[in-house]
Amino acid sequence: MTPRDASDDNSSRWSDLDRPPLNAAALRRGLVREGGLWSDVQLVRSTGSTNSDLVALADQGKVTEGAVLVAEEQTAGRGRLERQWTAPARSGLFFSVLLKPTGVPVARWGWLPLLTGVAVATGLSRAAGVDTSLKWPNDLMVGVGGEERKTGGILAERAGEDGVVIGVGINVSLRAEELPVPQAGSLALAGAVNTDRDPLLRAVLRSLEDWYGRWRDAGGDPATSGLQETYAAGCSTLGRVVRAELPGDRALVGEAVAVDGDGRLVIATEEGVQEPVGAGDIVHLRPA
Repeated sequence: MTPRDASDDNSSRWSDLDRPPLNAAALRRGLVREGGLWSDVQLVRSTGSTNSDLVALADQGKVTEGAVLVAEEQTAGRGRLERQWTAPARSGLFFSVLLKPTGVPVARWGWLPLLTGVAVATGLSRAAGVDTSLKWPNDLMVGVGGEERKTGGILAERAGEDGVVIGVGINVSLRAEELPVPQAGSLALAGAVNTDRDPLLRAVLRSLEDWYGRWRDAGGDPATSGLQETYAAGCSTLGRVVRAELPGDRALVGEAVAVDGDGRLVIATEEGVQEPVGAGDIVHLRPA
């Protein structure tokens, strides 16, 4: 789908006064600076997927590291395992960034979505006053009415020979009647003290710049950069009994006991075996 700018239509979905538009110029002034990570911030009114658009631009050599693409609405947003991600216009933060971690072994690039999860959770905690936890590997969880609900997700895709595009989707102001599934949540429903998307996006991107810099300066080492320890501290999956639904219709049940140096979830089974899981869907079977 071709991105549309803010002058394309006057559809009723754009008339919600509780959901003001983002200000692209203000975002650029606040984020793009000499010597900083963010090289440009582009805002579109509507597109299918910011990830697909930014991957295409990166493949064509039209953007540099630190490019940020933000959409007021995504009509074909994708999560892990090709799940669809939809939300009303201006109800959330939908954006993608291009990173080129030169100097970091490709084997460590798998930490990038986990790093992004730590950065987003940190930024939202500061700017929205909401305690955000991480469900392995990269779901953003909040508490709504005493229940753990998913309020966001992260998707990483390779772009060209030396780049990774990371997409983030966060439900900010979704009301209960707008939730796509009962397990979903939003920052507003979790009691956020601030749902103004401009400062939220700035806080998240500044946090991502900080964590990415630490990790890259450490050569991608998750221990030296503090990433592995911080991720584990904020991961709500650890200490729980889980079921890992693995490729090939295989399932593994046990306690999630650690996140290893490769970012894999280590599950201890009843047979006393500790098995690392690098891909699959994780179901929390009972609270920690």
